Amino acid sequence: MEKIEKSEAEWRAQLTEEQFAVTRKHATERAWSGAYASNKDPGIYHCICCDAPLFDSDTKFESGTGWPSFWEPISAGAVGTETDRKFFMVRTEVHCASCKAHLGHVFEDGPDPTGLRFCMNSASLNLKQK
Repeated sequence: MEKIEKSEAEWRAQLTEEQFAVTRKHATERAWSGAYASNKDPGIYHCICCDAPLFDSDTKFESGTGWPSFWEPISAGAVGTETDRKFFMVRTEVHCASCKAHLGHVFEDGPDPTGLRFCMNSASLNLKQK
C-alpha cells in the first residue's frame, strides 16, 4: 500500500477544521454528531484524507455508542493500530494504513464473527455509495 505523507499545512488546506482535528490531531467528535453514526446507506467508507477504502457497509452495525461501528475493516492491511494511553486509560487506536489518519478505536465488545467493534469518527470517513 502506498504511504502518503503531507505537511501540516497541506492537510489543513485539504480538510475542514473538524476533519483536521480528528484525523491529524487525534480528536474525537461528539457522540451522535457525525454524519455516519446512524447512516444505513450501502457503500464503501474511505479515508477522508487519502481516499483509501477502509470499511464496507456490510460490516457496519448499530452499537448504540453514537459513532459508526464496524466489525472488521475492508481488508487486513487497510488499517493499523497503536496503543493509546491518553486520558488515564489504555485503548487501541485505529489509523489509516496509507496516511496514518486517526480514525477511532477498536474494542473487543463487538458482534460475531470477529467480536470487534471498530468505533470510528464520521469526520475521518467518506462514504462512496454502491
